[in-house]
Amino acid sequence: MKKETMARAVAKAGATALIGLFSLFGLFCASAALGDGPIRERQERQQQRIARGVGSGQLTPRETSRLERREGALNREERGMRAQDGGRLTGRDRRVLDRQQDRLSRGIYSQKHDAQHS
Repeated sequence: MKKETMARAVAKAGATALIGLFSLFGLFCASAALGDGPIRERQERQQQRIARGVGSGQLTPRETSRLERREGALNREERGMRAQDGGRLTGRDRRVLDRQQDRLSRGIYSQKHDAQHS
């Protein structure tokens, strides 16, 4: 029985470390992909919220993976928008990204406050 408990603890610690690593990687990619300004700052705050959820056990590995994927898609879309407009975002681009960040923020909140815990 002790071996199962220890194996479970080791697996949980490994999963938490892996999730933390992905969160840091996501933050690095977000910083590199986004220019200066409110969009980048908001992206960093959302990454921090995800990282805190992982650290506190409020986010399961699956929830974290899903949120990171959504965050990555948002970063790719922003890079595409910037590429189309010579490295800048139009007002419309900013509104679209802001709405998508709103949705992601609500997703982070709901995942952190549901009944699932890691």
